[in-house]
Amino acid sequence: MFRSLIFCCFVILNVSAKKPNVLFIAVDDLAASLGCYGDLVAKTPHIDQLSGKGVRFDRAYNQIPLCNPSRASLMTGLRPDEIKVYDLDRHFREEVPEVVTLSQHFINHGYATTRVGKIYHYNVPASIGTDGFDDAPSWQKTINPKGRDKTDEALVFNAEPHRKISGALSWLAADGTDEEQTDGMVATEAIKLMKKHKDEPFFIAAGFFRPHTPFVAPKKYFDLYPLEEMRLPFAPADDRSDIPTAAFAHNNPVPNYSLDEMTCLKALRAYYACVSFVDAQVGRMLKALDDQGLADNTIVVFWSDHGYHLGEHQGIWQKRTLFEEGALAPLIIYDPRAKGNGQACTRIVEFVDVYPTLVELAKLPAPTSQKLAGRSLAPLLKNPLAEWNGEAITQVLRPADDRLKELTMGCSIRTHRWRYTEWAEGKSGVELYDHSSDPNEFHNLALKPDEQAKAVIKKLRARLHKKASGKIPTVPVNPARL
Repeated sequence: MFRSLIFCCFVILNVSAKKPNVLFIAVDDLAASLGCYGDLVAKTPHIDQLSGKGVRFDRAYNQIPLCNPSRASLMTGLRPDEIKVYDLDRHFREEVPEVVTLSQHFINHGYATTRVGKIYHYNVPASIGTDGFDDAPSWQKTINPKGRDKTDEALVFNAEPHRKISGALSWLAADGTDEEQTDGMVATEAIKLMKKHKDEPFFIAAGFFRPHTPFVAPKKYFDLYPLEEMRLPFAPADDRSDIPTAAFAHNNPVPNYSLDEMTCLKALRAYYACVSFVDAQVGRMLKALDDQGLADNTIVVFWSDHGYHLGEHQGIWQKRTLFEEGALAPLIIYDPRAKGNGQACTRIVEFVDVYPTLVELAKLPAPTSQKLAGRSLAPLLKNPLAEWNGEAITQVLRPADDRLKELTMGCSIRTHRWRYTEWAEGKSGVELYDHSSDPNEFHNLALKPDEQAKAVIKKLRARLHKKASGKIPTVPVNPARL
């Protein structure tokens, strides 16, 4: 009996000492269009289940609402002004060649680290099946699936034929199975990796390409969303009258791309179909964790690179804005050991917080090569209602065009109550929204500020400039790729 007791104690100690695995799930262009985030249209049972098990961050903000800079910022734990990445063409190692990325840090501490699909930037759909704009030191192995969504591209409907399908409202209700699509293959390969590395600590990064345009998903997911049940977002008739010109992305300067309502409703249905398709793939991976006996020792991080517009503010679509819909993005963290599991956190957090969070949860030493810009969310995983005093900085660069005379930086700070945004350090416009009374950001209080608004603007401007200067970058920027 004594020896049995010793054996049991050894097993318990061995399990507790085992390094936790990490399943790192990235989704491309996913807004908070999930049931667990309160979206009444979305059918996302698997992500909702993950939210119910872990901690859902209801106010998590990206640093730039554009794929390449957002992903580079999260993976380096540094802000855009530190890595000097603002467009789709610049690699962060041009500015910080010796930086140790999040996954690289796990490699350095004994983890089997693999990327499947899109974690760093890809030109979607052109680069599917390649390494994209990857970072070789970040991975020990990379897998680049290529499904029938690539071979069926000629079947994609493009509502704006003058644009490439990568940036246009375009979609395809596809034939075939989930597993034939690139994202289905991403899930399949990730599951294989779980099985292969189940007896050693792993960091598996699974990056899905949808719901990025073109919106491609098997037909059964389109069937979940009858067209007659689709509705475009409400906005007051005068919604745009108090918004600076610079606030509207250069690739979407007019409402709804001048498309008719029915076309927009079809695009909306296609987007939600892709969301449900990705949800099903997430469900497959979560089931595999359970089936392999890995769920109790695997940290799951679910995130999207930025938010996404689906017709808000009288017809804004896609990304590149500093409104709530562009800056806010889903973030769910499930650590089996966390005391706060099953709760939502309404504290303001940022994507630069992900790197230090995972380092602390895995009990790794902090990287010595760079000072991380964020702070660990571990206290909020323990108690989602803990004091935090968070604020989030999001910025975006606008090219000069027929609306703006020069390259223009927009910077925004989000606090629990307020969003303050300025363009070209205020020369091209200022915005202030009170989220306690105006969560949809319909009323720009900076246009005719009262005394309270003036005081808030003065305070938030100072705090904003401590983390984002608003200056035009001195590094090369490709205006066509902003």
